[in-house]
Amino acid sequence: MKTNVQWASRLGFIMATTGAAIGLGNLWKFPYLMGRNGGFPFLIAYLFFIVVLGLPVMITEMSLGRKTRHDPVQAYRDIDPHAGIVGIFGVLAAFIILSYYSVIGGWIMKYIFSYGTTMEGVADFDGFIGSREPVLWHFLFMAITTGVCYFGIKGIERASKVMMPLLFALLLVIIVRSVTLPGAMEGIKFIFSPNFSAFSLNSISGALGQVFYSLSLCMGITITYGSYLGEKENIPKSCVSVAGLDTLIAVLAGIAIFPAVFAFGLEPGQGPGLIFGTLPKVFSAIAGGGIFACLFFALVFFAAVTSAIALLEVSVSFAIDTLRWTRKKATLVIGAAIFVLGIPSALSFGDLGQVQILNYSVFDFVGMITDNILLPFGGLTMCYYVGWKWHPEYLVAEIERDGTPFRVKRLWVACIRFLTPVLVGIVTLTGFYNIYQVVW
Repeated sequence: MKTNVQWASRLGFIMATTGAAIGLGNLWKFPYLMGRNGGFPFLIAYLFFIVVLGLPVMITEMSLGRKTRHDPVQAYRDIDPHAGIVGIFGVLAAFIILSYYSVIGGWIMKYIFSYGTTMEGVADFDGFIGSREPVLWHFLFMAITTGVCYFGIKGIERASKVMMPLLFALLLVIIVRSVTLPGAMEGIKFIFSPNFSAFSLNSISGALGQVFYSLSLCMGITITYGSYLGEKENIPKSCVSVAGLDTLIAVLAGIAIFPAVFAFGLEPGQGPGLIFGTLPKVFSAIAGGGIFACLFFALVFFAAVTSAIALLEVSVSFAIDTLRWTRKKATLVIGAAIFVLGIPSALSFGDLGQVQILNYSVFDFVGMITDNILLPFGGLTMCYYVGWKWHPEYLVAEIERDGTPFRVKRLWVACIRFLTPVLVGIVTLTGFYNIYQVVW
């Protein structure tokens, strides 16, 4: 039991939790979804779902973590002996996500090394990911992630206090350079201009799904980080701060990236290829491009590694609490296991390129399992156990422990019992429909 382990400061907790939420998807996916789905109307829908889905789930997970002082599995077992399955969904999701997330983190490190040594990027990205070299960079990324977690929450807090301000500062530098390019305003218009003809039911579903994944809901992260939270911290206020910073960074990332994309007449809807394929072309065409490329990929690295640290800490916390391992043993063994699990994903564009699982590549299949099955089912089972089997009112006293009345507790209870399960159900059905389209 981790009763004696707490964040040293509220700032450290906010920086660590925000870093966990801000990942690679925030840097390209959110602003692109805004532009493709009506701009400002999409942002309004996203903010609405933050309030009715994101915040209620975050408050639930954070208060449950602080009340039990346990990892996700033990935390749910504390409320019901049969509820450990909810935590297992989260721990498994975090473990599997990190196995392929670390592969992308390795790609980022390769670009930083390439620009840092030659001021030029990876000349042939497809050739790079099709080789065996990504396994080495995957190993290095996991080594850094494991090294931070090895020193416990002090290491996580210190790293987050440095990385998050640097991320914000680098983002501002990239924004200044991006918006001063000729034709940059087209990128701003792409993101923010209201276009109601492009806003549809698919846009609403996209906003809903983005909230679910952007805030790292049901991955066990918020429960784990909440278990280290001091009794005097205001949980709803902390959740609002994290959600607000996460959204701000996502919007600023769009302002940093898409003006440059449009200034050079490039395609904005390429997903990860936008970062590793398209943007290096932009950097090569502007003065001082190598320097700005180094800064940009350092920014992306900070976003990736803070999320990776949080994902690893979920499994480490589980091993400490449930398996009774020491932190050193848990960190090293689990870090090594995640590295091994990630090797097929690292090779899925080369040696294992011909391997298909339900018409998915190995890399995509691993992501599909977590995004469409583990996370949504974790959300649904959470709503059942907390909302109905155990009753959310039991967490109100924990939420109010700092002495501040939880004035929206009736609305919060209604969300957990009724609205949140419906919204998570929509995400689940959408995910299975996507699987159906790929398989059949």
